[in-house]
Amino acid sequence: MEANQKSLQRFTETETKINEILSLKQITVDDIELLDTDGYNGLFRVIAEKINKLSGDEKEAFIERVELILPKSLKNQLWEGNHNSITYAISTLMQELNRMPSKNEIANKAELSRQTIYKHMKDYASHPQYLQQIEQFRFMTSKVLAKVFKFAVNGDMAAAKLYFNVIGNLNGQLSNSTLIQNQNNYIQINGLVLNQETIKRLNPDQLSIIENILKTAIPEAEILNPEIVKK
Repeated sequence: MEANQKSLQRFTETETKINEILSLKQITVDDIELLDTDGYNGLFRVIAEKINKLSGDEKEAFIERVELILPKSLKNQLWEGNHNSITYAISTLMQELNRMPSKNEIANKAELSRQTIYKHMKDYASHPQYLQQIEQFRFMTSKVLAKVFKFAVNGDMAAAKLYFNVIGNLNGQLSNSTLIQNQNNYIQINGLVLNQETIKRLNPDQLSIIENILKTAIPEAEILNPEIVKK
């Protein structure tokens, strides 16, 4: 009985401390320095619940109050959540309105404050989380290029044009004397025209030679092996 009373008293004291901290206009690291483990965990549990519950200007105001004590992982989660909400809002509104939406429209759709929208769109390109996303897309380049290559060697001229363009941009190995012209249904390299009919007239040995030449354009040739693509 006495143990239960002490446990209840300790819980009440912790809850009181958390409420006192949350009542501050700006919470700093010094304000939570004396919290024990239960108090620290309890505080951030309440903070997470409030962030998930609030929206718009109220959410923005609360985050500003607790921003100085938020761990980096939670800040990153908030940024990713805002980024996804803003991206979804812009995409959806463009389809609905057939135009680029205003900042106010984006804010209403994303349920974020206008201040958050302005700040996010101004600084997102230099944010570490965005740069990591870009690296993930770059990481998948070889996988996509392998698919393009597979279609190209089977006679898809659109894929072949895309392949040559990407390779030229990736490694800059195309010399100034080599001119590749993209048209609707053929590729012209200097004076040589390569189109769908030309591909069809090539025999298996000739196709094999072209395939081997294209493979050498990428150092990691094994990535572009059709057998690997199938896996």
